[in-house]
Amino acid sequence: MGTIHIDLFATLDLVAQAPGGPEEDPDGFAFGGWQAPLFDDVVGERVRAGMRGLDALLLGRRTYDIFAGYWPRQEQGPDGGIATLFNSVPKYVASRGEPELTWAGSALLEADLAGAVRELRDRHEHIHVIGSLNLVRTLLRERLFDRLNLWVYPIVLGVGKKVFDGGATPANLKLLEPAVTSPTGAVLLRYGLMPGTPAVGDMASGDRDAA
Repeated sequence: MGTIHIDLFATLDLVAQAPGGPEEDPDGFAFGGWQAPLFDDVVGERVRAGMRGLDALLLGRRTYDIFAGYWPRQEQGPDGGIATLFNSVPKYVASRGEPELTWAGSALLEADLAGAVRELRDRHEHIHVIGSLNLVRTLLRERLFDRLNLWVYPIVLGVGKKVFDGGATPANLKLLEPAVTSPTGAVLLRYGLMPGTPAVGDMASGDRDAA
């Protein structure tokens, strides 16, 4: 069974709206592009390293449109390696509408999103979800992911769409490797989804392992 990776950029207050630019998701949001001033070589290197083995992209409609308008034109530029990869692998799009999918290798997922995502696991080894906040929220809520690669940036916005807006399903996650910190203070936390739900206990009694 394949692995579904969620690659997510968020602030300390877990705002994940429009990190890359003002036009990604304006919707009354004044901080579009908040990630750009804090993006450095360490972040870039770790993002590229995290793409190794990627053999499919799973995207929401808005992120798909942004990617489809950008990556096909980048193969000769500084991002040529990622561009070649993204342009060559299958792209699966989650959308309630019927978008025109012009990027080569693109396909619209069926209305049964959970069933479609499970089917993708049987067809691919490493499926990456990038951006696509609405889709990410659904995957987190349905526990339809295996890895959460979360970049947390040292800013607080106080407004904007947050990762867990709309609720989340209780889940255990395991830190898979020591956190990586970039020169600008961004921290990469790589988590794996674990079985079960969070345990509870009583710190005053020393009962820290009670279910």
